[in-house]
Order: sequence, then C-alpha cells, then structure tokens
Amino acid sequence: MKKDTYTISELAAELDISPSSIRFYEEKGLLSPRRSSGNQRIYSHRDRVRIKLILRGKRFGASLDEIAEMVGMANADINEKKQIETSLFYLEKKSSELENHKRELKLFERDLADLRKKLMERLNQLNS
Repeated sequence: MKKDTYTISELAAELDISPSSIRFYEEKGLLSPRRSSGNQRIYSHRDRVRIKLILRGKRFGASLDEIAEMVGMANADINEKKQIETSLFYLEKKSSELENHKRELKLFERDLADLRKKLMERLNQLNS
C-alpha cells in the first residue's frame, strides 16, 4: 500500500540509508519536504521517488551535481524532455568510462600473465 507521507526515519529505514543522508540531500537542494507545525519534516511520495532516483544515480557513479542535473532541483519545475536528455548524456558518459576501464583491465590482465610467465621461466632456470 502506497503511503502519502513519510517521516525521515520511515524513509531511512525503508531505503536503507541514514537520516543524515536524507538531510544532506535536502541541504543540497535535491529534496524539499514540508514541515509540520512542530517543524518535523514530512516527506511526500514524490520525495520518496526522488530519493530512490538519487540512490540509483549514486549506484551508477554519478556525482550529486550530475544527479541534480538529471532529476532537477527540488524547488524547480521539471522539464521531462530536458531531464531525459540530461540523463541519457550521463548514461552514455558512464558507459564510455566503463568501456575504457574494461580495456584497461584487459591490458593489466595481459601484463600480469606476461610477468607471471617470465617469472616462472626464470624460476625454472634457477631450479635447473
């Protein structure tokens, strides 16, 4: 069942993050929860979705600045087309970085294999 509002502790527990992380996202302008008369933060379903998007962006290795560009600032109207274009830009960038890392790892793997072979040959010479 979908809830309409959440406390910071409910969101933190549900999303397995600390309340301080949620407050940090608010400080960065990524969230803008309402406040109760007692000044307690009240998070909406939209805030919950935004946190999930932030966490997904972090999992993909995006910085908070990049995430802010992709999801928009909490107090700004969202232009969905621009949001999608920006997200695609960063996804392509991360994909390219990943391909470069894979190439570097393959080279490193070959270098290790070559070194192992040379060391084994030398060890065999010394044992002869």
